[in-house]
Amino acid sequence: MGLRLAPITREQHMAFVRAQPSASPMQLPSWGGVKPDWRAESLGWLDGDRLVGAGLVLFRPLPALRRSLAYLPEGPLIDWSAHGLDRWLSPLLDHLRSQGAFAVRMGPPVVIRRWDAETVKAALADPGAKRLSDAKPSAHDPAGKAVAGRLRGMGWRDTAGDGTGGYLPRLSGSGGGFSAGQPRHVFQLPLAGRTLDEVRQGMNQQWRRNIKKAEKAGVKVVQGNHDDLPAFYELYAETAARDGFTARPPAYFQRMWTALTTEDPGRMRLYLAHHEGDLLAAATMLTVGEHVWYSYGASTTRKREVQPSNAIQWRMMSDAHERGAAVYDLRGITDTLDEADDLAGLLRFKVGTGGEAVEYLGEWDYPLNRLLYNAFMLYMSRR
Repeated sequence: MGLRLAPITREQHMAFVRAQPSASPMQLPSWGGVKPDWRAESLGWLDGDRLVGAGLVLFRPLPALRRSLAYLPEGPLIDWSAHGLDRWLSPLLDHLRSQGAFAVRMGPPVVIRRWDAETVKAALADPGAKRLSDAKPSAHDPAGKAVAGRLRGMGWRDTAGDGTGGYLPRLSGSGGGFSAGQPRHVFQLPLAGRTLDEVRQGMNQQWRRNIKKAEKAGVKVVQGNHDDLPAFYELYAETAARDGFTARPPAYFQRMWTALTTEDPGRMRLYLAHHEGDLLAAATMLTVGEHVWYSYGASTTRKREVQPSNAIQWRMMSDAHERGAAVYDLRGITDTLDEADDLAGLLRFKVGTGGEAVEYLGEWDYPLNRLLYNAFMLYMSRR
C-alpha cells in the first residue's frame, strides 16, 4: 500500500514534530506566520491512518500569474534513508502541481560530510586549500550521497550544481520578493554526553580567554523579552550597515517572536549583553527538540575589548546545555578558506568553539512547468 499525502492541521503537524529529536524551525507550522507574503500549508504523509511524515510548504505567487513557487525550507520531515524516495516525493509533486506550483524547492535535512575543528583550522592554515572540500572530512555519510543520486535520477536539480557542471542561481537574501535559500554548510557544537566544563575546555585558548575576560570586566548577559526587540533591532541595523548586508525590517522580528512564542513560550529567546549600562551585543536563540540554533546576532563596535560576543555565545551555549540540547547550531558558514574573503573571519570565530563544520545535501529544485521555471531562473540570475 502506497503512502498518501494530505493537508493536515497545525495540531497534527506539531504533534509529529514533537515526536522528532530535531526539526528545523522553518518546518514548524508557526513559521508560516513569520512569512506573510508566502501562503503556508501543512502537509502530512500517511501510511494507512498513521502520520509518518510532515512538511511545511510556503507558496510564493508569481506577479500577474496564477502560479507559485513552492518552497519547503530545510524539509520535509520524511524518511530520507528510504530506498523508495519516489513513494514520498511523487505524491508531493502531484499535490503541489494541483495547487498551481510551477516549481518546487526543498532542503533535505540530510548530512553528507563533517570536518572537526582541528581539520578546519589546518585547512585554514594551508595555502593550497581553497574550500572545505579540499580538506579530508573527519566523517562522511555514504547514505547522503545515495540520496543525492536518487533525487537526480528522479529529475530533481541541485541548486549548487545540476550534475552537469552548471550552477543554478540561489534565491537568497533577506529582502522581499522571492527571497529563499538556506546554507549548505553550517557549524555545530555537539553537547550530548558532555559536561559544560568539557564544552568549555574543548574551545580554543582565545575563546576561553575571551570568556574569562568578559566575566572579569563585568559583562552581564540577560534574557530579554518582547519589549527588548527595539533595542536588539538598533544593534542589528548597525551591524547590517557595518557588515554590508540588507537588514530585515523590524516587523519581521516582531512576527517571529509572536508566531514562535505563541506556539511554545520557550521556542525563541532574546539575549542582551550589557557593560556598565551600555548594550553591546544581542542575539536570538531558537529551540526545537534537542536542537538549538543561534539565529540572529548583533553588536556594536564600542567596547569590543570586553568581549561581549563571546560572553553572549557562552550564555546561550550554557542555557542550551541546561535545557538538554544535543546540538548548539551556529548556523551558516562559508565553504571558502580564502583569507581575503570577509566571511573567513566568521568561520575562524566559530571554529574556536571546538565544534565541527557540517555539510548538508543542500537545496534541490523540481521544475513542474519548465517554460516558467527557466524564465524565472533567468530573471533571478539577472537581479
